[in-house]
Amino acid sequence: MMNVMVSICVVTYQHAKYIRQALDSFLAQKCDFDFEILIHDDASTDGAADIIAEYEQRYPDKIRAILQKENQYSQGITNISGAFNFPRARGKYIALCDGDDYWCDENKLAIQVAYMEKHLDCMLCVHSAKVVNDNGDFIDRNLMRPYQKNTVLSPKQVLDKKGAFAFGSMLLRKEVVEDLPRYYVDCPVGDRPLELMAIERGNVYYIDRPMSAYRFNGAGSWTSSMKSGDYQRKQEVYARQMSKMYKEFDQKTNCRFHREAVLAEHRLFFLTRVNLRDFTSIYQPKYRRFYRELPRRERFFIAFEYRLPTLYRLMQNWSHKMRNSHG
Repeated sequence: MMNVMVSICVVTYQHAKYIRQALDSFLAQKCDFDFEILIHDDASTDGAADIIAEYEQRYPDKIRAILQKENQYSQGITNISGAFNFPRARGKYIALCDGDDYWCDENKLAIQVAYMEKHLDCMLCVHSAKVVNDNGDFIDRNLMRPYQKNTVLSPKQVLDKKGAFAFGSMLLRKEVVEDLPRYYVDCPVGDRPLELMAIERGNVYYIDRPMSAYRFNGAGSWTSSMKSGDYQRKQEVYARQMSKMYKEFDQKTNCRFHREAVLAEHRLFFLTRVNLRDFTSIYQPKYRRFYRELPRRERFFIAFEYRLPTLYRLMQNWSHKMRNSHG
């Protein structure tokens, strides 16, 4: 049995179009330690499971797959990694990636592990990420770049931050996920509670180097599923669930980071108001700080839609027609 340094934990659902690129990017890593790839497919019907099985057969010493016959997410298991991947991980560190994302730097693991080995107070190492669309075209180099230089982040800084860390950038110490708190198990997303679990124990290190790619609105993604159906209801439920997560974290840490936890909760609520274009809330004075954190381009279009709604809708319709005519 090999001595595993890193367990790469991957969750997939309907990712047949992307999973080869993801797996190839993991296997391409250049490092002087062993790693394993733990992949969980949640009963995909698009052929993703067949591709995963093919890779597992080709790389039996690297890849260990769970191929579900019944969708677990629909059974109420919202955080698949915690239920199926973390418990079987043998590595000292846990690396994360979704099946529709991929890594774009063959030295990613080596760079992150080298830092973590030297800095024992660091519980989570992250980095910037490229953002691509469904076809793999690059969209925005700064969308997943919350800082402009390598930065050591204190727990308070991680809680009270405006930008997001890419899920595929995360490398955690295994002890962070060995005892999963309630706020992780109940949370509708996997990345933010992992950040909170890490800062319970120590600091976070951010590397300003894009070593992974985040696929925006890819098929089968959580983001695309949120935009289908009753969007307003989903945003309201999401806001309540995330509020509950922050409150439970605050209680578990004995209010050590109370101010920052409250700010994070308010920022999250504000962003759901932005998504719903709830202008009454968006322009409330108490949210002014969060409004100023929005990109200038987004603030422009919010103001445009608020002040000239008819013209805004006309321009949106024209834009959609132009895109469809070129599609």
